[in-house]
Amino acid sequence: MTGLVIGGLLGIAIGGLLCLRAESLAAGFITQSVGALALGVAGLWALVSGEAWGALFTNELTPRAGIDGLTGVFLLTFALAACPSLVFASSYVAKTARGRLTGVLTATFLLSLIGVLCARDPLSFLFLWELMTLVPAAIILVGTATESARRTVFTYVAITHLGGAGTWIALLLLAHEGAIGNSTALSEGSTVQAVVAVAAIIGFGTKAGLMPMHAWLPRAHPIAPAPISALMSGVMVAVAVYGLVRVLVDWIGTPPSWIGATVLVLGVLSALGGITYALFQNDLKRLLAYSTVEHLGIVALGLGACLLFRQHGADAWAAFALGAALLHTVNHAVFKALLFLGAGTFERATGGLELDRLGGLLRRMPWSGGAFLVGCLAIAGMPLLNGFASEWLTLRALLQVPAYAGVWDGTLGAVALAALAGTMTVAVLCFVKVIGLVLLGPTRRSGVADAVESPPAMRGALVALAGACFVLGTTPGLLFPLLVGLAPWPVTGDEPSRPGLDLPGTGSLPTVGLLAVVGGLGALLWIARGDRRAAPSPSWAGGQRVESPLLWSSAGFSKPLRLVLEAVLRPQREIETTTVGGVVQEVSYEGRVPHLIDVHLYRPVTAGALVAASWARRLQSGRLGTYVGYLIALVVLLLVAVRVGAIG
Repeated sequence: MTGLVIGGLLGIAIGGLLCLRAESLAAGFITQSVGALALGVAGLWALVSGEAWGALFTNELTPRAGIDGLTGVFLLTFALAACPSLVFASSYVAKTARGRLTGVLTATFLLSLIGVLCARDPLSFLFLWELMTLVPAAIILVGTATESARRTVFTYVAITHLGGAGTWIALLLLAHEGAIGNSTALSEGSTVQAVVAVAAIIGFGTKAGLMPMHAWLPRAHPIAPAPISALMSGVMVAVAVYGLVRVLVDWIGTPPSWIGATVLVLGVLSALGGITYALFQNDLKRLLAYSTVEHLGIVALGLGACLLFRQHGADAWAAFALGAALLHTVNHAVFKALLFLGAGTFERATGGLELDRLGGLLRRMPWSGGAFLVGCLAIAGMPLLNGFASEWLTLRALLQVPAYAGVWDGTLGAVALAALAGTMTVAVLCFVKVIGLVLLGPTRRSGVADAVESPPAMRGALVALAGACFVLGTTPGLLFPLLVGLAPWPVTGDEPSRPGLDLPGTGSLPTVGLLAVVGGLGALLWIARGDRRAAPSPSWAGGQRVESPLLWSSAGFSKPLRLVLEAVLRPQREIETTTVGGVVQEVSYEGRVPHLIDVHLYRPVTAGALVAASWARRLQSGRLGTYVGYLIALVVLLLVAVRVGAIG
């Protein structure tokens, strides 16, 4: 394992140096990909064998590094998303000065991600955590140096650093109490335990994109290069999940039930809110960004169920829920990397990602479009693909919460179960819309009609990720028992690994048998069809010729749900009518769904902060006499405080 870790780190570092020259830019990305693969193999080794590498966790501020089973899961997740993304980048990133700098910064980003996972002391963890936050901002600015991009990056850095203060508080308090690597150091129900838990939820939850701390995510992803979007949405948010699991499951002991309930509520809000706002987006990358919020919400549902089970003594089900959350983290990294890379391919081929201006790309780009189709089906939770397996396990875990928890926690578990079912339903509608508007139907503008297939490296990366979605979906039982075994408490009833899922008390998911049935029926239908093809015929459109304005639009797919939720979402409409001589010549319509958290939370807070800053600015008069007056007033206040006993 030592050789794999050192070789992987050297591969990424050398790949970054190779990116300094235009002639070796592609080789640099490929070398980084090989290094990421070596680290993924090391992580898989640690997960399967149970062997640890390097140092143990310490509360001292001395740099240490190591790998255990939980780190191994996230190193595997890192490799599954990063390797194809870097191969994709070898053809995607231009051989310009900006492209070369992007390659160097990408290597730095990868090393910071790995460093957070392998850090075994609070100093290294926090330093690399901050580096992991800042490097993507630099990459975005290198690629898109516009005023709007700078404002977006400022928002991203501001939100993640303000929320990231929770990470600092949690880690430093844990180190002060000697609780890093020691789950018995904090007393159950103590104030310190509560402060650490809340700080960790805020700090790591902000980076994970949990609502209402998610505002940076749908802003930063649409303007990042496609490979970086894949790494941010697939890997960086997974590293935040790693932090949550370390603190809430591994280090603070058995938490009180309100902590699990808080995580569960955040999961419900993120899952339902994320997919609802995703449905109303007209930009593909922004839609995928909101979908990340949704799926991190599903991960939080599994983690919240784990904490509730743990509090109520159902350790076996707590480990089951933890395994479901970890499996969904792995699956999300794979299909979200596939979708973001696919979006980058389509943007390169068509010049834009507005859903209403695409269409017909499956025929023009069969390899890229076919892989993207697999990703859409996986993220929508279609059976025999990886998204379904982990969502099914999360449903099974939530179904058991009312049986083991008390009245209030059980009711919350039932609400979470219903929310997850609703989330999966809306997700199907959302990605039916994506498939219909992006891949199927006629082209909606001339630029799309000229689209051609992507270069071999780009489409090869997409096909590899699509294959991973299929393999993880048909053999989840090989990985899931290993994830359940990562629970830091004894778990009885160890089950042998098998491709499908057949665990006691959970029902079964015989994926191999389902694959045989579906494959056999598909083959029979293919043979029965023979060489016959459907004859093209005109569509009925109220007696009019079917033209682009009459095609289904993004708003057309989402309007039924928008009408149902009108009282909650408060959609805004603007209608402008042009008349000449009393005859209507033109009607223009614009509708949008404002983000309620932005409107009712972030805007008032920002406005209040600006007002406070303007008042504070008046204190800086630039006059020496004024500043002396401030000092005298401060001294008087301190003397009064001492006199009345407020200061000892």
